[in-house]
Amino acid sequence: MTGNIFLVGLMGAGKTTVGKQLAKRLHKTFIDTDHEIEKRTGVHIPLIFELEGEAGFRSREAAVIEEFSRQHDIVLATGGGAVLSQQNRDNLSRNGTVIYLRAKVEDLWQRTRHDKNRPLLQTSDPQAKLKELFAQRDPLYREIADIVMDSGIQSVHALVLQIEEQLKRLKSEQAPFTIAPSPSQGEGWDGGS
Repeated sequence: MTGNIFLVGLMGAGKTTVGKQLAKRLHKTFIDTDHEIEKRTGVHIPLIFELEGEAGFRSREAAVIEEFSRQHDIVLATGGGAVLSQQNRDNLSRNGTVIYLRAKVEDLWQRTRHDKNRPLLQTSDPQAKLKELFAQRDPLYREIADIVMDSGIQSVHALVLQIEEQLKRLKSEQAPFTIAPSPSQGEGWDGGS
């Protein structure tokens, strides 16, 4: 295991906010794929969608995920649609622990309704669009998630502590199974008789 933690979930689930705090607590490097794409292109995500369409953005996103998923000891916040690509799902699953930050559509709506940097929500009915995205993507998030965490009403700090506990539990479950050496003949072993 590379020590990587990959956060997946819909827009507004808290991936960036939680990821920054989690990385700080675990002494890992935090990277946000959307911010990295913006840094590399010099423009905001909505302009990439406008100029290149969603397919152009997804291509850039896949390249960034492929690059960063191969690094070590990072916390990577992915874009909400990253899981639409089988290549991305494979890269994330293979190279770290995937945590799905799950939230109710109503909570996601409350968190994103005033954000103009969400190109997929620039529709006449953004709440219906969120419901549609949730229905489409929730099974994909679950498919690759090692841990599913509800990012609902608790504080970010409380959520980060819960994630740390789940990571410890997961690590202990994945620890190599060791069989204690059996006593050799003549040292109390009766050979089954």
